[in-house]
Amino acid sequence: MTTHTTGRPIAPPQAITQRLGLILFVCCAGQFLVVLDSSVVNVALPLIDHSLHLGAGSLHWVVNSYTVVFAGALLLGGRLADLYGRRRLLLLGIGLFTLAALVGGLASNPAILVTARGFQGLGSAIMAPSTLTVLGTVFTEPGARARAFGLWSAVAGAGGAVGVLAGGVIAEWFSWRWTLLANVPVGLALLALTAVVVPEASRSRSELRGRVDVVGALAVTLGLMVLVYGVAGASREGWGSVRTLGLVGLGAALLAFFVLDQAKIASQPLVPLSIFRVRQVTAANVTALACSGALFSSFYFFTLLLQQVLDYSPLETGLAYLPMTAGLFAGARGIAPLVQRIGPRPVLIAGHLVSASGLLWLSTAGPDAGFLSALLGPGLLLGVGQGMVMTALTIAATADLPYSQSGLASGLINTTRQLGGAIGLALLVTISGSRIADRTAAGQPVREALASGYGLAFATAAGFLALGLLGALAVPARRKA
Repeated sequence: MTTHTTGRPIAPPQAITQRLGLILFVCCAGQFLVVLDSSVVNVALPLIDHSLHLGAGSLHWVVNSYTVVFAGALLLGGRLADLYGRRRLLLLGIGLFTLAALVGGLASNPAILVTARGFQGLGSAIMAPSTLTVLGTVFTEPGARARAFGLWSAVAGAGGAVGVLAGGVIAEWFSWRWTLLANVPVGLALLALTAVVVPEASRSRSELRGRVDVVGALAVTLGLMVLVYGVAGASREGWGSVRTLGLVGLGAALLAFFVLDQAKIASQPLVPLSIFRVRQVTAANVTALACSGALFSSFYFFTLLLQQVLDYSPLETGLAYLPMTAGLFAGARGIAPLVQRIGPRPVLIAGHLVSASGLLWLSTAGPDAGFLSALLGPGLLLGVGQGMVMTALTIAATADLPYSQSGLASGLINTTRQLGGAIGLALLVTISGSRIADRTAAGQPVREALASGYGLAFATAAGFLALGLLGALAVPARRKA
C-alpha cells in the first residue's frame, strides 16, 4: 500500500500507479522552475541595468531578492505543507510564483522588479518542500524512489546552468522581460497538471491542530535579509562602518533569536534542534552552505566575465554555459549509483577537488581569454564536480532517517543551499568590487580591472570549497541511500 510519511494511505494504489510518471514530471518540473529562476536573469543583468538603471551596487539584488526570501521562507513552507496539505501548498506556490513572474516581467522600475523577484522566491519556498516530499510519499519502493530522487537531483543540479542558457537565448532574441514572462504559460500549465495528477495525503487530527511558528519564521526570514543586505553594502560603506556593523549585528541577533525560539519558546518549532544530533545531517548542511556559496556566485561572475570583459552577446553567453550545463547534469544523474555503492563521502571529496580546480583555472582568465583555452575546461570541471556534490549531498542529508524526519531534512538542505548562495554572492560582490575599485584607481584599464576582480571572486569561491571539504570529511564513511 502507498502510504503517507506517518503510514496512512494517500490514494488507492492503482490510481497512483497509473500516473506515477506524471507525478514525477510535475515534481521535477516544479523543482526545475525553482532552480532555474535563481539564475535565468543572470545573463540579462546588463540589459536590466541599461533598462531600469539599478547600478552596480544594487544589480545583484535582482538575484538575491529571490534567493534570500526563498532561503528564509523554506522552513515555513515545509511546515505549512505538513499542516494544510502538500498538494494544496504546491498549487499555492506555483500560483504565487507565476503571478510574481508576470509582475516582474512588466516592471517599470527597479523597486517593482526586486519586489516581484522576492515574491517569486516566496512562491518557490512554498513549492519546493512539497516536490521532494510528494516523491517520497508516492515512490515507496526503494529502487523506484532512488531513481526518482536521482532524476530530481539531476534536474536541480542542471537547472541553474540551463537557466543561464535559456536566459541568453531569450535576452538575445526577445527582451530581458521574457526571462520572467516565459514562466507564465509554463506555470499555468504546471498548475493545471498538478491539480489533476498529484494526490493529497490524509492527515491526522493532531496534524490538523498543528500551529505555525510565525515568530520563528519572521525572525529567520528577516534575519537573513538584514544580514545579506549589510554584507552587500559593505563595498560602499566599508566593513567597519556603523551601518555595516549595525545591519550585520541585527541580522545575527535575529538569527540567534530564531535558534532560541526553536530551542526554548516555540511549542511546535520549525526546526527541532534535535535533528542536528544526526551526524550526516549536520555535516551535509555545513558542506552545502560552502558549496552553494561557490556555485551560485560562479554563475553570477561567469556571466559578467563573458559579457563585460570578453564582450560576449547574451546568446553567446548562454551557449558558453553548455559545457557547464552538460557537466552538471552528467555529474548529478550519473553519480547516484556510485554513491549507493561506496557512500557519499568519497564522492563529495572528489567533487570538491574537481570543482575547485575548475574555479582556480577560471580565475586566470583575462581580457584575451579564448573559449577553448580558458573557458571550456573550467566549465566542464566545475559542472561535473558540482553535479557530483549536489547528488551526494542530497543522499547524505536524507539517508537512514525515519519518514518523520525526511521532510525536515529536505527542507534544511534546501534552506542551507539558498542561504549559502545568497551570503556567498554578497561577500564576493564586495570582495571583487574592492579589487576593481583599487585597480581602476591605480590607472589600470577597465577591462583588465574587471578581469582581476572577477578572477579574485573565482579564487575566493574555490576557498569556499575548501571549507566545504571539511564538512565532507565529517560525513559518515559509508551511507546507503
